[in-house]
Amino acid sequence: MANNYSQGYFAPENPSKYIGSNRPKYRSGWELTVMRFCDNHPAVIAWASESLRVPYRNPFTGKETFYVPDFLITYQDKSGNKISEVIEVKPRGQAVLELAKSQQDKAAVVLNMAKWEACKAWCQRHGMKFRIL
Repeated sequence: MANNYSQGYFAPENPSKYIGSNRPKYRSGWELTVMRFCDNHPAVIAWASESLRVPYRNPFTGKETFYVPDFLITYQDKSGNKISEVIEVKPRGQAVLELAKSQQDKAAVVLNMAKWEACKAWCQRHGMKFRIL
């Protein structure tokens, strides 16, 4: 498994597939693995990193703000259908309340859940899927 703490910029081998406006930056080895997959997998038509801004209400402050998911990926399934997905890469400790160890970790999970619920609704309105890896 890739190092969870690696960070850097990704240089696509297939730059025509990358549709993001910013240079793709990975913040973990897991994100780097997803970038490599998107860049090299023949079914992936297009992908972007941190290209969307989804509005959501912060459950702690009550303020409207924005969530920036990790990836937007468009691929062709085995039947030839074009599918677009918004993907977030997170360790289980930041995604599952029962696995959060401290109060700070639990607060992070609650915040993530608010972001993800807003993103699921946004994706549904735009005919996309939402997935947490």
